[in-house]
Amino acid sequence: MSQILNDNEIKLFKRDGAVFLRNKFDIKWIELLRSGINKAKNNPSPRFTNHTTDPNLPCYLEDFWTWNLHKEFENFVFNSPTAKIASELLDAKQINLVMDNWFFREAGSTSKPPFHHDISYFDFEGSMCVLWIPLEPVRKEDSIAWIKGSHLWDKLFLRTRFKDGHKVDGAEGVVNGVKYELTPDIISNKENYEFLEWDLEVGDCVYFDIRTLHGALHETTPKSDVNRFTLRMAKENSKIIYRGDWAREERSIMEANGYKNGDDLSGKMFPTLYELTSN
Repeated sequence: MSQILNDNEIKLFKRDGAVFLRNKFDIKWIELLRSGINKAKNNPSPRFTNHTTDPNLPCYLEDFWTWNLHKEFENFVFNSPTAKIASELLDAKQINLVMDNWFFREAGSTSKPPFHHDISYFDFEGSMCVLWIPLEPVRKEDSIAWIKGSHLWDKLFLRTRFKDGHKVDGAEGVVNGVKYELTPDIISNKENYEFLEWDLEVGDCVYFDIRTLHGALHETTPKSDVNRFTLRMAKENSKIIYRGDWAREERSIMEANGYKNGDDLSGKMFPTLYELTSN
């Protein structure tokens, strides 16, 4: 299979922690994901949540680990270019699925994601990247912003809930031998950071390092419904490494499927999506 990315796109990912990729996904993949989200909203998993506290306000919905519940998501995960792109960005011989998410933000919703990085949310450790793909055109003012170079800070920040109020799980300090800090107040100190933001058309996407801080930078509300799909993917030798109590709900799901601390991210819950073969 020929290379999808050019050398500069790979360089930007490694240097900045996030890279904008233009028109890497054919419209058929976008339509497939949109159909999947429409179905998934009516058939949510036990992990489904509404991040908007007031039920009378426009909602901000999320669900995860749903790839094997809806054939549309499964088709995208296994057959779209996403895993091959991840392998090129991570210099990987093998790419395994870690977690899928879909997000739906209703027109007029004021709920939004806090600044965070994905690495500290779950019991995963290793070299990982995240696909973030919108299913309709999006202006950067209505999108996500990434903090340039933050994947290289060598810091771990506590998990911040997406639900209105953005509650922080746990307290600063050492947990299971690892130091966790509060995420800096990005919004009040924008001048201290360099942000990566893009206008995206249908078929465009962003890939980012799982350690890169990102979140909603602007105070805007969508005028129409917003659909987003994300995938976390891991390079070979990535592991399950227990973090704090905040990850216990997801941990219990993994344990129920036979996983334990120190296991490889592979197998039933973390299937191989791409493997480099020698010709």
